[in-house]
Amino acid sequence: MIRLLVIGVLFFLLFVLQKKLYERLWRRHLTVSVEFARDHIFQGDWGELEEIIENRKRLPLAMLKVKFKTDRHLVFGDRKGSRTTDQFYRNDVFRIGGLEKVTRTLKFQGGRRGYYTIDQVNLVASDLFFSSQMTEEQAVQARIYVYPRPYDSREMRMSLTWLNGEVLSRRHLLEDPFEYRGIREYQPYDDMRSINWKATAKTGEFKVNQKNYTSLKSVRIFFNVQDDGIMKKEDCVEMTLRIVAGLGLFFLSQGIQISCYGNGVDILTGRHLSIAPKAGDGQAQAIYRGLARLDLSRPVLPFRELFEEILFTQADGTVTCFVAPNQYDDFVALVERYQDAGKAYAWFYPVSGREDISLPPKLQTRIRLIHFDP
Repeated sequence: MIRLLVIGVLFFLLFVLQKKLYERLWRRHLTVSVEFARDHIFQGDWGELEEIIENRKRLPLAMLKVKFKTDRHLVFGDRKGSRTTDQFYRNDVFRIGGLEKVTRTLKFQGGRRGYYTIDQVNLVASDLFFSSQMTEEQAVQARIYVYPRPYDSREMRMSLTWLNGEVLSRRHLLEDPFEYRGIREYQPYDDMRSINWKATAKTGEFKVNQKNYTSLKSVRIFFNVQDDGIMKKEDCVEMTLRIVAGLGLFFLSQGIQISCYGNGVDILTGRHLSIAPKAGDGQAQAIYRGLARLDLSRPVLPFRELFEEILFTQADGTVTCFVAPNQYDDFVALVERYQDAGKAYAWFYPVSGREDISLPPKLQTRIRLIHFDP
C-alpha cells in the first residue's frame, strides 16, 4: 500500500514537473515559418507552401498545432484539417522530437488572380500528457502573386493581325532592314517574307528575323473595369485583365515599349494602375503584378478624370489600345473624341459566351469583340 502511495506521489510530482517545464520551455528555440516556394504563379497553375518547424532544444513536443488563414481562392489539394468559409483556415498537427526539423509541403492552385498573404500563424502546444495547452501568435510574411493568365485564342490573334494591318499601318509602321535584332518563332501575324529559312531548316519549326521598328515607338493600353450595372459582369471584367496581359505580352515580344493605365484600385497603394512606358521582361512583370494587385471589390476610379489629359497627349509613333467590357456613356464619348482627333486605336471588347452586343455605331469599325466561355 505504501509502495503504491509512493509511486502515486512520484507520478504526481513528475506530472506537475513536466507540466511546469513545458509551460516554461516549449517556445524556447522553436522556429516556425510559413513560406511560398515562389513569389508568383499564373492563374490556374499549382504552387507550393512550405511549413517549416525546427525544434533546437532537447525537449520534444508531443503535439504542436500550426494554424493559419489565407484567401479561399488559393485552393489547396490536401483539405484534411482545414475548412473554407469566406477564407481558408488550415490546422496542421506535428509531433516534433528534440533537435529535430520538419518540413511539410502543401500544394495549392491559384484559383483566381490576386495578391495573397499569410500574416500570422497560431501555435498550440501540449505537455506530454496533453493535460494543458499553451498558445502563441506569431507574425509571418508569406506573399504570393497570382498573375492573370495572358489571354490567347484564334479570335484574339486575328484581332492582333487586324490591329497590325488596319491600325498600325496608319502610323506608317516600318521595319528597319538594316537593324537586325535576332530570330524568334513564327506567329500568325508575321509576313512570310520575314521567315529565316536557314534557321527554319535547322530547327524544323518556322523562324522569322526580328528587326527593330523605326516608326512605332510604343503602345499604350488603357483599361476600364467599371461595372456599375444591375447585372454584374465579373467574368468579363476579369477577362479584361487577361486581355491586357495578353496584349502586353504580344507587344513586348516585338520589342515595343508598353505603358499600361487602368481605373482599378491597387490593394496595396489604394491608387489606380499607372505603368510608364518601357520594354523588356521587367515591364512584363510590372504589368502582371499591377494587374494581380487590383481589388475589384472596391469602387473603381472615374476613367475620364484619371486619363483624359494623358490620353490626348500622345507622342508620334504611339498606338492606343482600349480594353473595356461595358459601354458607359462617358467612356464612349471619350473614345469618340479620340477617334475624331484622328488618333490610331483599337477597342478590345470581351464578351461572355455568344452574347449579342449592340455596339456604338460610330466606333464599331474599331471595336474587336473577344468571345470567351465563362
